[in-house]
Amino acid sequence: VDLVESGGGLVEPGVSLRLSCAASGRPFRFNVMGWFRQAPGQEREFVAAISRTGDRTEYADSVKGRFTISRDNAKNTMFLQMNNLKHEDTAVYFCAARKGFSMAEVASTYYEYWGHGTLVPVSS
Repeated sequence: VDLVESGGGLVEPGVSLRLSCAASGRPFRFNVMGWFRQAPGQEREFVAAISRTGDRTEYADSVKGRFTISRDNAKNTMFLQMNNLKHEDTAVYFCAARKGFSMAEVASTYYEYWGHGTLVPVSS
């Protein structure tokens, strides 16, 4: 199973960016999928998660109201729409997936599958 992120790049504060995560292999094993990020010198942190059918989502407090997670199971793709980006959103963003169903388990250790990450620097 492979997860490949795309869409990252240098942006100025206040603009929007959309990340994509393409899954290949046996993505039907995935239930919850999520986005994590890791800023320089910091630990990886949860950003957002989405249930298999997309009817449930969870967000970190720091991105609520600005980021939207979605998925298209027919295309085995997940998205993260990021609006009103801030300097503190600068990080490598990782796509992740798990076989479990819990949306409350946001620790990265619950996710079995990971992409290699895409860098999003937010700078003026």
